[in-house]
Amino acid sequence: MASFIIRRLIASIFVLFAATFLMYLLVSLSGDPLEDLRQSNAPNKNELMEARTKLLNLDVPAPLRYFLWLGAVFRGDFGISIQNQPVNALLGNAITSTLTLVTTATVVAIVLGITVGIVSALRQYTGFDYGVTLLSFLFFSLPIFWVAVLLKQYGAIQLNNWLNNPTISVPVIIGLSIVIGLIWMSLIGGRWRRRLIVFGVATVATGIVLTFLSVTQWFADPSIGIVVFAFLAIGIAVGVTAISTGLRNRNALIASLIVAGIGIALYYPMVNYLLNGMTLPLFLGLMVLTIVVSGLIGWFRGAPDRAPVARTTAIVGFLVAGLIALDKYMSYWQAYANSSRVRGRPIATVGASTPGLGGNFWVQGIDLFTHLLLPTIAIILISFASYTRYSRASLLEVMNQDYIRTARAKGLTQRTVVVRHAFRNALIPITTIIAFDVGAIIGGAVVTETVFGWVGMGRLFVTALDAHDPNPVMAFFVVTGTLAVLFNLIADLVYAALDPRIKVG
Repeated sequence: MASFIIRRLIASIFVLFAATFLMYLLVSLSGDPLEDLRQSNAPNKNELMEARTKLLNLDVPAPLRYFLWLGAVFRGDFGISIQNQPVNALLGNAITSTLTLVTTATVVAIVLGITVGIVSALRQYTGFDYGVTLLSFLFFSLPIFWVAVLLKQYGAIQLNNWLNNPTISVPVIIGLSIVIGLIWMSLIGGRWRRRLIVFGVATVATGIVLTFLSVTQWFADPSIGIVVFAFLAIGIAVGVTAISTGLRNRNALIASLIVAGIGIALYYPMVNYLLNGMTLPLFLGLMVLTIVVSGLIGWFRGAPDRAPVARTTAIVGFLVAGLIALDKYMSYWQAYANSSRVRGRPIATVGASTPGLGGNFWVQGIDLFTHLLLPTIAIILISFASYTRYSRASLLEVMNQDYIRTARAKGLTQRTVVVRHAFRNALIPITTIIAFDVGAIIGGAVVTETVFGWVGMGRLFVTALDAHDPNPVMAFFVVTGTLAVLFNLIADLVYAALDPRIKVG
């Protein structure tokens, strides 16, 4: 494997050299960096043109100028923009902004798309499958700029108006309850009597919950509470165990319930005292500690099959801790929404943060979330469609293989067949798609960044192209090209981990 990685890295270096050379020549021929100065009426126009020519080495032929640029890159310097700004600083700010925006959306789209695609494949030709197919093609065909504008209108302006008096009307409660009931009915499947029972229970339960949220105006001052938290924690323990190892594995179920019980016991002291003086390093440290401790509980309780149990309890611990953090964020929602800077309109439409907001770790986290909400949804809606279709098609293909029929003939349960045999091989083509998407992730969502006022990699690239500014364009290309090559190498290694028949060599 080491020799394979070294060979791939050496080949990738030569590919990047050739690609950057061609890109530099194309950028140099695409326009004149002195065009704005030539059209200027400034009295010192000639001096300005001479200074920019010297700054960008424009008096050197483009092929030779490339090697001057490459030598500076080897020293970690991407040069100066035509506005006399260090490109390193521009690139650092753009990468941070883009990673904040697009990475969150992409991770959610991958998890949600793969999950829905797998369920759709397992419920092939049902109402749920047809509904997911319809929504996937609908989202895939929608122009991103149109989706972004609609989200600003209805997801921010109208929603902020509603949050001033967050009551849900009776027709909306009835409509949402019926829709949720239909979704659960199609998910559970089975005979019509069973479906109707599921539909009735889900519809009534949803109606009761929505009525309670409306009467108490929960959205004005949201919280989870110990009762709901305990119910959700136990549900997470049972649900994760059912998917990961199966409920027949009593050691895994008991270990997961122990982790959930510890979370319930720590709920009050964590929410009311221990999380008050939170910082980002401490938050990340606590999250890592939670995963490690939860995994150790599964390891010691899971003999003789320790690894799957430890994995299960680590996931349960992470999710339960996430619920505690979510409840702590909720406790600051009202203070954030009513602050002088936000003024009762918490869902932001532009920018990455509220200027001059201040506040503690939790308030800053809410502010980041409200600014990420709409652009993240816009990207998720478009990406969700492709991941759903790829995962559905891949799992259906795998489920028709001979080894899947053999596994079923041996008497293995449906969960074991899907999770342990089919799911891993179904991930192989999806891994390819994700690896190719990484360049686009770091490249930034140009339209989304423009509509929502994010200054990221996409905006940096387009602005530099418009100004015929070569150094920011090349910095963008080096970063995205390097990451695309790197993640394609990682994808090759993941293939071998997912399928033992694939050898890296």
